[in-house]
Amino acid sequence: MDRRDLRRRDETMELMDDLARGGEELLQAHRHLHLLNRLFAAAGPAVYGVDRLWRECGRPSELTVLDIGAGSGGINRRLLRWADANGIGLRLVLVDVAAEACAAARASFADEPRVEVRQGSLFELAADSADIVTASQFAHHFMGEELPAAVRRMAAASRLGVVLADIHRHWLAYAAVWLVTRLSPNRYIRHDGPLSVRAAFAAATGTCSPRSCKTALRCATLGGPCSGTR
Repeated sequence: MDRRDLRRRDETMELMDDLARGGEELLQAHRHLHLLNRLFAAAGPAVYGVDRLWRECGRPSELTVLDIGAGSGGINRRLLRWADANGIGLRLVLVDVAAEACAAARASFADEPRVEVRQGSLFELAADSADIVTASQFAHHFMGEELPAAVRRMAAASRLGVVLADIHRHWLAYAAVWLVTRLSPNRYIRHDGPLSVRAAFAAATGTCSPRSCKTALRCATLGGPCSGTR
């Protein structure tokens, strides 16, 4: 691959973003994504961001987290373990616009009473829907003026803050994702995996614009641990 391809964001639409598609192949893709997220430790930046906001907001004993664009929701398994380790009464709301993603999430969390799955769009979220809104590997789906509008919607839906964790647009991340996705027979995985890296950010940035506990997080799912706060 020519590294010049990564100098700017690729605005090609991912297959998963075409809501006219779907069915069993998409459902299988969400199951495969769960495995890929585990392989690349995708939960780390999101948990780091939630933990940071929780501490800055006085370590509340009860917390509601809404994960927008949640897919099958597998990343949130680690968030549940984090809550258990800290004695937090956590309620998780997983929201995705795709019926297949919601079906995969419901199957995955069928035995977990703390998790609710909803089908819906980011722009349908009511104000103050949750204490914290998280978006893992979701922001890169928005281009141009769509991105700040999406972040504003997340901020309005949160009471304490927003955590964005996304892919680092880097040749090493691209090579790793390209190689791993060649092992999958799934068309969505083979196409959208590498494209997600090309569409991502040179420095993936998590932004919080709540009415309190203002924190900005810099997180890169495939670029190592979060690089701290500013």
